[in-house]
Parts: sequence; structure tokens; C-alpha cells
Amino acid sequence: MSNAWTYFARAAASTLLACASLAAVAADNNSPDNFASAGTRYPGCAAASAQVSKISEQGYLRVGGVEQWLTIQGSSCANPVVLFLHGGPGNPLSPYADAIYGAWQKDFTLVQWDQRGAGMSYGRNPPSPDAAMTLDQMVADGLEVAQFLTRHLGQRKIILMGSSWGSVLGVHMAKRRPELFMAYVGTAQLVSQVRNQAAFFDKLKSLAQAAGDQKTLAALDAVGPPPWQNPRAFGVVRRAGRAYEGKVSTPAPKHWWQPAALYATPQALEHTEQGEDYSWLQFVGFKNNGIFLHVDLPKLGTDFAVPVYLVQGEQDLLTPVDVTRPFFDSITAPDKALVLVPLAGHDPNEAMVAAQYQLLKERVVLRK
Repeated sequence: MSNAWTYFARAAASTLLACASLAAVAADNNSPDNFASAGTRYPGCAAASAQVSKISEQGYLRVGGVEQWLTIQGSSCANPVVLFLHGGPGNPLSPYADAIYGAWQKDFTLVQWDQRGAGMSYGRNPPSPDAAMTLDQMVADGLEVAQFLTRHLGQRKIILMGSSWGSVLGVHMAKRRPELFMAYVGTAQLVSQVRNQAAFFDKLKSLAQAAGDQKTLAALDAVGPPPWQNPRAFGVVRRAGRAYEGKVSTPAPKHWWQPAALYATPQALEHTEQGEDYSWLQFVGFKNNGIFLHVDLPKLGTDFAVPVYLVQGEQDLLTPVDVTRPFFDSITAPDKALVLVPLAGHDPNEAMVAAQYQLLKERVVLRK
């Protein structure tokens, strides 16, 4: 892990703008887990005297050679730590985290990370158009973040929670460095490019045929079945899938998707959009040659050294239960569970978040 950390700003309403614009401050090489903001260093939760204190920090951390955005929020340093791995890969949760998961802060220390090429991290380090993201680099980044958190927050292990693309990242991280994690919790679990895309396309086409939906059938016929050589094809199918999920699932509250003030500036919104475009092309590739091509989790082996818990929307078309369940059934782990959430699709809603929270409280924490 690099000793060259940049500033990690103490979060406070009066300093939101300052947090976004502070110049980077190199940390003392002898104290790599300290952060500095405006010349003041913060020890996180590592100090014995900080174990019962509230923590609220946000800023840039040098990970894998580039500065990447983290936020850490919790009411007590004694609480278990949850590292969220967002989907996309260019769809960070940071702008929406307080609205969706804010209530969890009384029981958990919550860490949001804008991955390489996404959100605030993209804005800090806009990659060149020909710069390639790789699965191995993303996994290495995630493990570096996890190692940092164990030291900075004074926790021997943390909880790893991945959704959609983040569930791929999470499985790789849990397999590679299980000693860092109390458990892996996957939501909208991707399993493999081949199985997920085929099941998604076939199920959606069957639904459109049953509904006599000629418009959707025409769109699906135009792109054809996967694998897709045009990066726009996946988007066409995904939009149709969202519409069908919306017919049978409960939507999330609208206020969830209003970005917090720090992320709602014109510049931040532009960086988010640019990061989404860049990361999506890196994921699918121009000719089905992106990161997704290499996603095949069963090939990693289905024996896990950490507990594995999957939370799945019953109406999820993109990562359907028909693909998730056989993968789950093949897993051997110290503990495992598959939780199916009625009236939930691929994207989170209140029932999904409630199921995640219940699982963490009743299954993960009790095994601590």
C-alpha cells in the first residue's frame, strides 16, 4: 500500500466547498494512516481514545497511483465497518448514500468509495480516452482501500457489500484476501457475462411476447441475442428491462435519487456523467472486449473462506434468480444465505435496503 496519501477532509456543513477544493497534502511517510485537511491531521478511529467517538470524514486517498474519493460516516468507531462497492462500474453511491443508508449510521460505520473512473474520482483524475481499466486493477484498488480502512478505523476485519458490477469486484476481493473481511454481502449478484446476458435477453423477450409488445420485440430483434458487438446494444436491452421491472416492483422514493449538495454542482454532475460514459465503455468494450468479457465467477472456485450472503430482488431481470441460485447453491462457505426480496428488481428500493439491514444485523454481526 502506498504511503503517499492525499488530504482526507473532516466533513462539516460549513466546509463542504473547502473539502472539494483543498490542495493535496502529502501525509508523513511514518504515519500513512493519518489524513490532513488544512494542515490538521485526523487519526480516524485507530487511536484508543477514538473508539467510541463519531466519525465523519471525506476526501481523496491515493489508491493504485491515483487519488480516489472516500467518505466515512458513523456514530461510533466501535461499530462494524461496511465498505460499499457500487455498480456501473461508473455509478457511485456517494451522492445518494445519506438518503438511502443514512439511518444505518447508528449501527455501522459506512464507507462509500468512488471507484477509479467514477464520480469524484473521475473528476480528480480524468483518464485519457485510450486508458484501459482492468478487472485486476479494480480488485487491487479495492483491496488497497480495505487494507487502509482496517488500519484507519481500528478494525481487524470489515464487511464487504457489493451490488451489480460491485458484486463482481466483491467476490474477487473476498476470494483474494479473505482475512480482511468479516463477510461478503452481494446484491444483484452478477455471475458471468455469458449466463447473465443470455438469461436477461431470453426472459425479457418472453415477457414482451406474452404482452404482445411489438415495440420492445422490434428493439430486441434489432440488436439480436448476446454477445453484442455494439456497445449501445446492452443499453437498449437494459432500458427495456427497467420498464418491465417497473411493472412488477415497488419504486424507490424519489428523494433517494436527488444528489447531496456536494455532488449537485454543475462540475460534479458533469464529472459524474463523463465517468459513467467512460466506465461503461470500459466495461462492455467497443466489440464485446471490455471488463465484462472476463466475468465468470464460478471459474474462481466456489469455496469461500468468509460467510457469503446474497440479497436478490425477485423481479430482477438483469441478474435473475435463475442464474444467481445455481451459483449460490454451488458455494461452500462458513455460513451462507440467499434472501429473496418480493417486489424488488435490480435497482434498490426500500424493501431491498430493509432486507440488507436485517441480514447485517441478524446474520453478519451476530457471527462477529
